[in-house]
Amino acid sequence: MSDAPVETVLPQANIEVIRSLRHFVVENIRTARRFLKRCDRSIDIDSLTFVTLDEHTRPEDIPAMLSPMEAGESVGVISEAGCPAVADPGADLVAVAQQRGYEVIPMVGPSSIILSLMASGFNGQTFAFNGYLPHDSKARSAKLKEMERRIRAERQTQIFIETPYRNNRLIAELAAALPPAMKLCVASDITGPAQSVVTLPLSAWRQRKYDYDKIPSIFLLYS
Repeated sequence: MSDAPVETVLPQANIEVIRSLRHFVVENIRTARRFLKRCDRSIDIDSLTFVTLDEHTRPEDIPAMLSPMEAGESVGVISEAGCPAVADPGADLVAVAQQRGYEVIPMVGPSSIILSLMASGFNGQTFAFNGYLPHDSKARSAKLKEMERRIRAERQTQIFIETPYRNNRLIAELAAALPPAMKLCVASDITGPAQSVVTLPLSAWRQRKYDYDKIPSIFLLYS
């Protein structure tokens, strides 16, 4: 979810679905409640049920989150940022729903990954989303080399994300480890009030002043 006006990122049909739901699985209950009030101030938040699903949730606790569906009621999934179930713990809940034969309905809305690709100027015909890069330095270096190879051999745009407070460190690392002519696009706060999409060669990023720490961002590489 972003801080952009709801009407600019969600179709009215989504709002109608939100009004009809009574059960939600969310990453953060406080921000989910606030988001629902922004969708419709008449929603009785206290009448709704919320269950937290995040990176700390135990896998064995996930199936019970779908218990309302056993009674014929629907369950909505709300992610903190980005697209639900894409690089998001909601994917585990959807997997259980599919295994049980429940209907899964993806809702139309913004995807920061696709929006970033659209604005980057990079190849949109073939691209790969790599999620988070490995933390281990050796594995991380190997991943960067693999992405560089795929860019050169397959002309494939490489897309990935980082924990926001490490964004500045990541940009410096990319500028030091990869060829200076390779291009990096940093797309930050997509659909938010401080949205910014900047594409430059890594040589320019080495000289540029920037501060993307604590701002949700998408990173794209291409040559």
